Amino acid sequence: MRTILTHREKEIFLLIKENYKTQQIASVLNISEKTVRNHIANVMNKLGANSRAYAMLELVKMKEIEL
Repeated sequence: MRTILTHREKEIFLLIKENYKTQQIASVLNISEKTVRNHIANVMNKLGANSRAYAMLELVKMKEIEL
C-alpha cells in the first residue's frame, strides 16, 4: 500500500490527532516549531487542504491515519 506521508509527517499528524500544539510537537520530536509548521504545510499542499482539520479528515479517509 502506497503512503503519501513521510515518516516524520505521519509522526506529526499522529501527535496533532492527540491534540498536541505546534510547540509541544516540536519539543517531543526535538525539532523546531518552524520545521513542524513546514511539515504540516507540506501535507496540506499534497492534499489541497486549507486547514489542519481538513487535512486530518482527508488522511483518515485515505487510511493514512486511524482515529
